[in-house]
Amino acid sequence: MKNRLMAAAAPLVLGAGLLGGIPMTAHAQTTRPAAAAEYTGPFAQPSTLPLHAPDFRLYKDADWQPALEAGIAAKRREIRAITVVRSAPTFENTIVAMERAGTLFDRVYAVFGQLTSANTSDALDAIDTAISPQVSALNDDIYLDEALFARVKAVHDSPAGKALTGEDAMLLATTYDKFVHRGALLSAAQKGELKALNLEIAKLETAFSQKLTTATAAKAPLFDTAAELDGLSAGEIAAAAKLASDKGHPGKYMLALGNTTQQAALTSLTNRASRKKLWDASVNRTSGGDAYDTTAMVTQMATLRAKKARLMGKPDFATYQMYDRMVKTPAQAMEFMKGFVPALRATQDREAKMLQDAAKAEGQNITLEPWDYGYYAEKVRKARFDLDENQIKPYFEVWRVLEDGVFFAANKTYGLTFKRRTDLPVYHPTMRAYEVRDADGSELAIFYFDPFARSNKRGGAWMNNFVEQSYLLGEKPVISNTLNIAPPAEGQPALASYDDVETMFHEFGHALHGFFASQKYPSLSGTNTARDFVEFPSQFNENFATIPAVLNNYAKHHETGQVIPEALVGKIKAASTFNQGLGLGETLSAAMMDIQWHQLSPEEAAQPPMAFEAKALAATGLNTDLIPPRYKTPYFRHIWDNGYASGYYSYIWTEMLAHDGWAWVEKNGGMTRANGDHIRKSFLGQGHTKDFGELYRDFTGHDPQVQPMLEARGLAAKK
Repeated sequence: MKNRLMAAAAPLVLGAGLLGGIPMTAHAQTTRPAAAAEYTGPFAQPSTLPLHAPDFRLYKDADWQPALEAGIAAKRREIRAITVVRSAPTFENTIVAMERAGTLFDRVYAVFGQLTSANTSDALDAIDTAISPQVSALNDDIYLDEALFARVKAVHDSPAGKALTGEDAMLLATTYDKFVHRGALLSAAQKGELKALNLEIAKLETAFSQKLTTATAAKAPLFDTAAELDGLSAGEIAAAAKLASDKGHPGKYMLALGNTTQQAALTSLTNRASRKKLWDASVNRTSGGDAYDTTAMVTQMATLRAKKARLMGKPDFATYQMYDRMVKTPAQAMEFMKGFVPALRATQDREAKMLQDAAKAEGQNITLEPWDYGYYAEKVRKARFDLDENQIKPYFEVWRVLEDGVFFAANKTYGLTFKRRTDLPVYHPTMRAYEVRDADGSELAIFYFDPFARSNKRGGAWMNNFVEQSYLLGEKPVISNTLNIAPPAEGQPALASYDDVETMFHEFGHALHGFFASQKYPSLSGTNTARDFVEFPSQFNENFATIPAVLNNYAKHHETGQVIPEALVGKIKAASTFNQGLGLGETLSAAMMDIQWHQLSPEEAAQPPMAFEAKALAATGLNTDLIPPRYKTPYFRHIWDNGYASGYYSYIWTEMLAHDGWAWVEKNGGMTRANGDHIRKSFLGQGHTKDFGELYRDFTGHDPQVQPMLEARGLAAKK
């Protein structure tokens, strides 16, 4: 599994949507509420660029807080106008009116949220700290407004409301459920308590994220000599020298930390002491008792969340969170995950012995430790499959992978075409922007790609919308994919690992989910789906990376232009089920730990976090001493800030959906335009207009089956 995130914006559900693929009517384009008259900054009106793409040339640090606060104030006025209307509540004057509210705030926050994640600064972080409590208060004031909820409930309970069908019925149901979930049925005193809890949680989440980003950059380990980095390529050593110099250590070498526990260089560093130094920097980045330590924040967040669940009448925060998921309860999620443990633990033990034997065969009289695992796994992989990552990388030039691989697959499957737009401004010079056209030649979307790691970018990879699709608001999508591929040394080509390639296809699956959105209401549009469904389209799209027609079109040597040899492709496929003890194990243990964290009572949550982590990991039944979770508690951004609390299991659940769904594709002719149309019609363009189980059955004709995933992971024989 890779770390792949959707951008986690503040939970302003009422105005959130995504993109569209059907021409908009003139009427739809005239329904946007006017911006607040008193605000005259750069966001007062939609951007004049195509599809209202953000005009990064106009935005200054001083613009953000006034624009955000004006957006918050405007949304308050727009919501207030709904509650004071004298006419009886109807679907149009209440539910649809809420969908229209907040366009100024959404316009600003969509850009600001991406910048604070991908290109932040001290100034932006300070604004984020000031704004996040205001956003939390805005949400509470909306969802806990008794007059507003009375109107929502009146529509929900009315004969007219019950007679609604299709997208209208789904919008009414989800709106009502969100109000109840956010505390609309609480007493006045309880609502006051909930607001206080939400405010503290919002402050902590923002502070946690900022501290983790800072710590990940600050804790990059420093090495005195190039010899300590033996095993890395010349380009990687040059990049380490440049990073050290940029950080004020000329003549030395620094390895930037990735966001996960495992670090890419651990597979190559021959010096065991260097591996341990890198490992220690990774796992201790935010738990060293210094200014970067997040453990106290974790204790506070877990305790506050548990208190919130208790206030809401739920047994724990996991149960509270999972009200709208495809998997309905934490018990169901844990049961699903525990089903993998027996076969996976046996695989971990078998592979660990194999790696220990490999170390001994080299004459290394050592006991295998976590910082050795990746190194010897790579050695065994090379020996068993004659496969070296450095053999693969020259065939994966980043921009060729994108344009001749990711885009090519989308063209052959869905008929999309892409044109680079050098006239559209970007927020970082290493980005690119593209115009996206549908199969009929009509304008579909704008797409931005921001591929390279930098110190002011959070780890991982994600998709976000600058503009969400909605026929109601007359909007088409403007979408970006953000990754953390190691940047090339000056004058060198930008080469990707195969893991990076899969991540590029993965994130573009999210983009396709946004491109093909065809919904009236923004809160039901595109990727505005359940946490354990939204990763299905993205994991499904990874399968296109290895279709021969696609692979041979993009996997070309950056110097010679030679297509990747079939023998090398065969090695990649043969090695694909190797090292599952780590590959699946680190993700499964993190997901099980996430559920356990959020099943704690307030009293239990107050215990020292690392002590609880040890107990939670021991309970998984996996070998977490040798193979720690993909994220340890103090740097598990997914669950403490990115909206995946009680939801990290979704990566495994949706991988199961993706393998089962791909089995349908293979049985029905593979990558064809007919299948592309079916995929788009059945689920990829449906947003949240139906029950998620129904969407899946519309696609495959059956309920999800786990067997294809077990086979793909090498945990079960093919039937």
